[in-house]
Amino acid sequence: MSDDGTPLPDRIEGAPHPRETQRLIGQGAAEQGFLEAFNTGRLHHGWLITGPRGVGKATLAWRIARFLLATPLEDDGGLFGDAPPRPDSLDIDPDHPVARRIMAGSDPGLYLVRRGGAGSSDRDRDKNFEEGKFSQDIRVSEIRGLAKFIHLSSTEGGRRVVIVDAADEMNTQAANALLKMLEEPPARTTLLLVSHQPSRLLPTIRSRCRELRLSALNAQDMAQALSQAGVEPGGDTTALAELSGGSVGEAVRLMNLGGLQIYAELVAIFQGLPRPDRARALKLAEAAATRGAEDKLDLLIWLVDLFLSRLARCGALGPPQVEAAPGEAELFTRLAPHPQAGRAWADCAQEVGARSRHGRAVNLDPAALVLDTVFKIQQTAAG
Repeated sequence: MSDDGTPLPDRIEGAPHPRETQRLIGQGAAEQGFLEAFNTGRLHHGWLITGPRGVGKATLAWRIARFLLATPLEDDGGLFGDAPPRPDSLDIDPDHPVARRIMAGSDPGLYLVRRGGAGSSDRDRDKNFEEGKFSQDIRVSEIRGLAKFIHLSSTEGGRRVVIVDAADEMNTQAANALLKMLEEPPARTTLLLVSHQPSRLLPTIRSRCRELRLSALNAQDMAQALSQAGVEPGGDTTALAELSGGSVGEAVRLMNLGGLQIYAELVAIFQGLPRPDRARALKLAEAAATRGAEDKLDLLIWLVDLFLSRLARCGALGPPQVEAAPGEAELFTRLAPHPQAGRAWADCAQEVGARSRHGRAVNLDPAALVLDTVFKIQQTAAG
């Protein structure tokens, strides 16, 4: 968040900003892929960092930025031309001048493009966001600011690094402007594009970047990542990793809003299908209808969709190997014992999702929306 509590677009509430995270957990393959390119002289000018939301893509981008800005260019060798040893890690001492400047948002060799403002000064970007000078996408004006930056003379150490977080949020004009820079890359400049959904990017942008793909975290890595972020799971880390899809960002959101408990309540409500526990369903609906509970309602809708998706998958592939709530596997096995049942639940998920989106769009009473969802699931279970 900014100083006045305004949520910033490249930070997950309740977790440190990616630039503040020193270690990247569970993504050793991606780090080694970049280091191999660096050490063999095949450092590409454009890198597309992809993977599920919240698995450390932005953290990797900031680690690469620190590494590049703190590592001398090959022609900046010692007095007698001695080549420095090849690095085997992206780690940079937090007391290094570059690391200190990046933490302060003041390194002149780094430029951040994000929704709500761009530039080399964090103060200017945060001020724009706080004053409402932001939109739901990255605009061409922000890419034009980048154009001015990359045409400046090289700064201390000779390198310049650009982080675009997230590239998926560029509008058409901004994407075309960035494409021109990728087609004619400036010397000694590396562009790092964070992308949650690379399919949304122009194919020509993807083709001009080298991809580093990050994977979902397992339960052990999830526990380490949460501990590093100063977040205490306070529950079943294995279930949290399963429910969040291995995303630390999603895990933090689930913990902030009581997602594990809500999902366990959904499983309990539907244990009696085709006769759900109406009293518990009503209580859940009333909780979602309270003033200021919009975030919890959004999470509940998302968890219902996840519940139905996991149920449909059970029909095709069998029960989940890891339960996200007690009794989940037994319930799924009973409700989706074969592929035909799985397809029925997939159809149910699609209809429930459409009805939920429509209900939110027309401001339908949240309690009515939740009860309508329960009724539709009951209909599907009854066959």
